[in-house]
Amino acid sequence: MTAITKLNLTAVRNISACSITPSPGINLLYGENGSGKTSVLEAIQALATGRSFRSSKLDAIVKIGTEELTVYAELINGQKVGFSKKPRRPAVVMLDNDRVKSWEAVARTLPTLVLDASTFQLVDGGPKIRRSYLDWGVFHVEPSFIVSWRKLMRCLSHRNHLLKKKIKDQDELAAWTAEFCAISLEVDRQRQSYLASLTPYFQRVLTTLIPDIADGIDLSYQTGWPVEEDLSSVLSNSLESDLRYGATQFGPHRAEISIRHNGTRAVDLLSRGQSKLLVIALKISQGQMLVDQSEHQCTYLVDDLAAELDSKNRAAVLALLIQQRAQLFLTAVNKNDLLDGIDSSLLPATFHVERGIITA
Repeated sequence: MTAITKLNLTAVRNISACSITPSPGINLLYGENGSGKTSVLEAIQALATGRSFRSSKLDAIVKIGTEELTVYAELINGQKVGFSKKPRRPAVVMLDNDRVKSWEAVARTLPTLVLDASTFQLVDGGPKIRRSYLDWGVFHVEPSFIVSWRKLMRCLSHRNHLLKKKIKDQDELAAWTAEFCAISLEVDRQRQSYLASLTPYFQRVLTTLIPDIADGIDLSYQTGWPVEEDLSSVLSNSLESDLRYGATQFGPHRAEISIRHNGTRAVDLLSRGQSKLLVIALKISQGQMLVDQSEHQCTYLVDDLAAELDSKNRAAVLALLIQQRAQLFLTAVNKNDLLDGIDSSLLPATFHVERGIITA
């Protein structure tokens, strides 16, 4: 099991310094809006991935007027992870007292799943959001995916650079196109395999949360180019368009997940409440699959669930989260909004947050 047993924060948004000892089970942070509850979740996510769910730039979470942010955690298995960040300077990332060059090893050590207001864009947002959701899952269950993805991005970058220079029918462009096509097929295979494995988990969770529509919901992977055509032929036929736009129009970087209900786009048919439950099912199913296919358990970061769901659906989601036997970090303005749905025998740890000060 992966769980944080000690968490130290310094200069994270409005939190000057704090040290807490979380429960390996349920942790509830409560307090008024703006008190710093979400900043704790944000710090954990930044520690695990190198970015916050509220900002892609770590500088944004450094407390104004301070010289350095630090986040440090000890895990239940004895591992230690942390990072420091000075404004306008690269972050320094540590894993078990060794400095690491990237967040890859930390991300595998501490997988986190976030449920907050922006998460619900999985249904009504753009394709990039659904690609990111898919790639998070493939990264955690397919070790070679990150290598394939980096090769894909490298090929795409070189090909687009040549397209911007309006180089047509040159050997260099042909070489990068051939390499792009080869790695595209590998990325496509890994994504499709992951989604096929994920779908049964998703259907089971969805049936628990929204049984009346679960049978009609379908997830399908869209490759980013016409599925009936070979990618190399598609790129050859679209070369004039690619040159005009200075960018590759077809490929895995255009892929996404199609979410439909009885053939109709889910976003056009489902209520707001149903869409939120569908997104939660997508997230929890990823966590379930990760446990089955790896040695890691997800840490769930759930921000203000009471503001997103009514009491009945909130209780159903809490019950599902608790069944994961994972570490949960939940925030609420009123702690009773969540405690009412949690059996007291589970001994949730509660933390009051006020003006950046956290007390157990």
